[in-house]
Amino acid sequence: MQGSEFIQRFNQYCPEWLAEEGDPVGLHIGTLNKEVNRIMMSLDVRPAVVDEAIEKKIDLLIVKHPPIFRPVSRLTTDDIQTKMYADLIKHDIAVFAAHTNMDIIENGLNDWFCEALAVFDTDYLIHTHTVSMKKLAVYVPQEAAKKMRQALAEAGAGEQGNYQATSFTINGTGRFTPNAEANPTIGAANVAEQVQESKIEVLFPETRQTEVVQAMLAAHPYEEPAYDIYQIDNLAEKYGIGRVGELKEAMPTEDFIEKVKNTFDLEGLRVVYPHKTKKTIKRVAICGGSGEKFYREAVAAKADVYITGDVYYHTAHDMQETGMLVIDPGHYIESLCKEKLVDLFNQWKNEEDWKVEFFVSETSTNPFSFK
Repeated sequence: MQGSEFIQRFNQYCPEWLAEEGDPVGLHIGTLNKEVNRIMMSLDVRPAVVDEAIEKKIDLLIVKHPPIFRPVSRLTTDDIQTKMYADLIKHDIAVFAAHTNMDIIENGLNDWFCEALAVFDTDYLIHTHTVSMKKLAVYVPQEAAKKMRQALAEAGAGEQGNYQATSFTINGTGRFTPNAEANPTIGAANVAEQVQESKIEVLFPETRQTEVVQAMLAAHPYEEPAYDIYQIDNLAEKYGIGRVGELKEAMPTEDFIEKVKNTFDLEGLRVVYPHKTKKTIKRVAICGGSGEKFYREAVAAKADVYITGDVYYHTAHDMQETGMLVIDPGHYIESLCKEKLVDLFNQWKNEEDWKVEFFVSETSTNPFSFK
């Protein structure tokens, strides 16, 4: 399998355009135009992770945190921080990053956090994107309708909520007369023709128009396909970062803190208690990574607790005045994505009959320990 083929499937699930502005997601090192047989998932790219990738003969490394977040001024092998880039290039290991787009997508990292903590009825914490929907109507011979519906579904059309491959088909009669320069699939030049055709209608997000139209044209038997594209005003897909939801039953505050610690297998965590400590926790807001800047949105969402990493000292002072409990479990809880994504990759492998192996990085990149 080509690396580009895998990333095409990955981008359908976790599109790069969902990343926050300025977030350097995508290919960082190497090329996707090569055969890949062994793919590894890691939270970070660190020298020890690179050593692991070399040892396991990895062809493609998928990571949550972009390895080149800021420009590199010098690429020298005397510096261990930059030597790892040279090692990756030397061993032909491509590196592809999905960062804030992984936080925003449905069935992404923040949803997995909520699942692990048994937080239900969730909504996004901060709205980030709105994607309009469009509708494609295409006319094909009735015997080609099934193939067309399948091609459109594979291109991402017809995904509505919990349903896939949705479409509407109506049959009718198509009429046309090829001219002398035509090369008709059906009929002959200068002879009026009529064909029993199917009109297929499918919805798709505007971001997938190029792929959907290309798939339609590739699957269509006619020299000159007839189709229409409509803007749909009453439907839109909304996306956001962070999540807020409810526990099934309120929990004592200290019990919930212990639940967070046990869920993410933490040696310790930091807690910012409000001046008037809440006795119970029911409404939970969470944003993986460094989400302290969103704490006001958590307050506005009436959360009893906000869970996020890397809380700054002076921001913690401000948080104390809100009346909301804040739990800082650290940035490394995002490593949950490693097992979750490899499980998903293996699901795609079974669906697509890929001949490729997937690995979860066994290297801990957590720089902190508790004594």
